[in-house]
Amino acid sequence: MGPPSPATATGVNARSHRGVLALIFARPDKAWSVLTDFRSVHFIGIGGTAMASVAVALRERGFDVTGSDQDVIYPPMSTFLASRGIVPKAGYSESNLSHKPDLVVIGNAISRGNPEAEYVLEHRLRYCALPELLKECFIRGKHSLVVTGTHGKTTTTSLLAWVFEHAGLNPSFLIGGIPSNLGQGARFTDSPWFILEGDEYDTAFFDKRSKFIHYLPEVAIVNNLEMDHADIFGSLQDIQLSFRRLIHLIPRNGLLLANGDEPNLAPLLGVSHCPVKRFGLAGSNDIRATGIHLKAESSEFQIAGSRFDLPMVGELNVRNALAVAACARHCGLTDAQIQAGFATFRGVERRMTTRGEVKGIAVVDDFGHHPTAIRETLRALRIRYPGRRLWAVFEPRSNTTRRNLFQHELVDALERADAVVVAEVARLEQLSPAERLNPEKLMEDLRLTGKPAAYLPTVDSILDHLVTETRSGDVVCIFSNGGFGNIHQRLLKRLEA
Repeated sequence: MGPPSPATATGVNARSHRGVLALIFARPDKAWSVLTDFRSVHFIGIGGTAMASVAVALRERGFDVTGSDQDVIYPPMSTFLASRGIVPKAGYSESNLSHKPDLVVIGNAISRGNPEAEYVLEHRLRYCALPELLKECFIRGKHSLVVTGTHGKTTTTSLLAWVFEHAGLNPSFLIGGIPSNLGQGARFTDSPWFILEGDEYDTAFFDKRSKFIHYLPEVAIVNNLEMDHADIFGSLQDIQLSFRRLIHLIPRNGLLLANGDEPNLAPLLGVSHCPVKRFGLAGSNDIRATGIHLKAESSEFQIAGSRFDLPMVGELNVRNALAVAACARHCGLTDAQIQAGFATFRGVERRMTTRGEVKGIAVVDDFGHHPTAIRETLRALRIRYPGRRLWAVFEPRSNTTRRNLFQHELVDALERADAVVVAEVARLEQLSPAERLNPEKLMEDLRLTGKPAAYLPTVDSILDHLVTETRSGDVVCIFSNGGFGNIHQRLLKRLEA
């Protein structure tokens, strides 16, 4: 095959219409690419937020979409898929691929030994990882704005996408959650703008690079950088290396927007191949938030004399909004357009989301699973619910918090609550006692700070405890990056009873 055509070389390579998409895949034995049409797509691991969002977006463009996942897919993704007419197969089975789809998208949680992955390899079905699909079919040739960092990616990406949407720019987007304004986590349009949440987690079992490496960043926002994903990164230095690789992909006409208050980012910012601007609260930053006023329902701040008002609570959201304003300004939006987007933003599901209030007891759902995120959320909830007793109910479920890596940091985070409940470490049998989190030790250290703390392994025992111990005026914030046995709705029903 000869060189690509000028259209392909400039990135116009995703000709699409109802039910057909021209997909370019790299061939390891060729310098160029091959073009393949596909109509049917199967997603292995469709319950993930990004996988589900892309699956729905493809179905809405006329593709035949099927998918499978573990036996239980929990809200909001389960209800989101059902509302769009996709009913995933429960459990993985070779029979789920008997229709021989044109393309199989393999989620990054899938490993060798999965029967569907083995079937794909054995039968030589065409397959790819989700980031590959995005890169070659949807991102190439567009202005790619990639939001990264250990914390706040979903909220920041959602806010940036909504600011562009409210300004009439109709952006494509991929978000690892469901923004309330947009109603879905992915959308592909003919707009020149593509806004993506850039995850540092690995791409697939056959590609161990971070997902964001595939996203062709023109502008990269790096909100913060801390140790996380201990199952794939051995140290903070490993994570810094992955972010360094992302930064090296920014073109000379692009922009790196980095949190100048984050010490772990400082070693990565001495680059000359692209412009760099630091944002934050400290006076040394190029773009700085000043005049901050944190209120129970909103937050105000200024950038060089221009005032912004955001209907979100806490310093963490001021930082998120500061990054969005800096990026939007760079892309040509006015401060008035940015503020109009801020004023109408309704947040993201499972980010400090009040699920209900019964008999004066509020139940809050939050995706927080890292000590820093938990600490900042509790600080924000103090502002939202001043004077009320605050409970933190935490499920150690992520691959990092299941380990003892943050044994001490969790004490500092959780002691910001007035009372603490910790559930059993998820998938306990997969970790040796020497490497997993010690909840009993966590309870002991929390009690030394004067906080009532209870280790209650099961959801039923946690519900019994909360129904007995909570009183009118309390706020119960439940932290988990999983379904946690539908504890939120079960607690509200028990309180009603």
